Amino acid sequence: MRVLFIGTGDIGLPSLEWLLNTTKHEVVGVVTQPDKPVGRKQVLTPPQIKVRALAAGIQVIQPPKIRHAVEELGTFNADVAVVVAYGQILSRAVLDVPKFGCLNIHASLLPRHRGAAPIQAAIRDGDSETGVTIMFMDEGLDTGDILLMQRLPIAADDTGGSVHDKLAQQAPAALETALDLLTAGHPLREIQDTAKATHVRKLTRQDGRIDWTRPAIELHRLIRAFTPWPGTSCMLKDVQMKIHRAQIIANADACPTPGTIVSANADGIVVSCGNGLLCLTEVQIEGGRRLSAADFLRGHPLQAGDVLL
Repeated sequence: MRVLFIGTGDIGLPSLEWLLNTTKHEVVGVVTQPDKPVGRKQVLTPPQIKVRALAAGIQVIQPPKIRHAVEELGTFNADVAVVVAYGQILSRAVLDVPKFGCLNIHASLLPRHRGAAPIQAAIRDGDSETGVTIMFMDEGLDTGDILLMQRLPIAADDTGGSVHDKLAQQAPAALETALDLLTAGHPLREIQDTAKATHVRKLTRQDGRIDWTRPAIELHRLIRAFTPWPGTSCMLKDVQMKIHRAQIIANADACPTPGTIVSANADGIVVSCGNGLLCLTEVQIEGGRRLSAADFLRGHPLQAGDVLL
């Protein structure tokens, strides 16, 4: 089949790589978001999807608004579009361009966690599993009919980053099966149960501010879910401190006011939560390096009774 690949996020790279190397299908073009300024120096940087496509000799277009590029999309004469982490809603006019429509690779078990941050949501909410859903796209936000799913257990130490990478590697096999079904003709479609749908908006750094009145188990999941993005943080005196790793203290006794440091030593910084204790094992002060708790405390001594906000 002639495939038009539409994507921006790195989670789509393994799927694009498979498409470029398979003999079953031909990538006829790639659509991705415009280059963006990155870093403190705001260097204009292309998406890695674009870099890989150009290296393979594939034509790339980067319309600011894809809905304004319908005529150009038609010139690729694609049988199907494969969409993953593109970052724009596709209009009906865009969806109708490929002969067999648009397939979306979504990083959750739909209809759970529709929206922009499904990986973080699955860990944050304590789900035991997530996975890849491939669906026929419609004009709604992740509301199209499901073609297939592949499930992935969430490990106790998984982070948003590790699950992202696992799903990225799992997606090509799911995509291969989906395209085989489409090629064979008239694949079965499962309508999503809207009553079971949950929605996740785009995250910001503010979402990662720690509220110590919440239970330790919830904060532990939040820290894992938001690593590496958008990260979690609190205030140490008048300075922001990022939290990269933490552990729950089992069988904790009655705790003091949430946010109070119970102990601070080489094993970690133990903080009281709304219910239970959380041991911070890897942190980073604003403007500093990411450090183990032991290394951090050498330069920033803390003691029981100090308060994090």
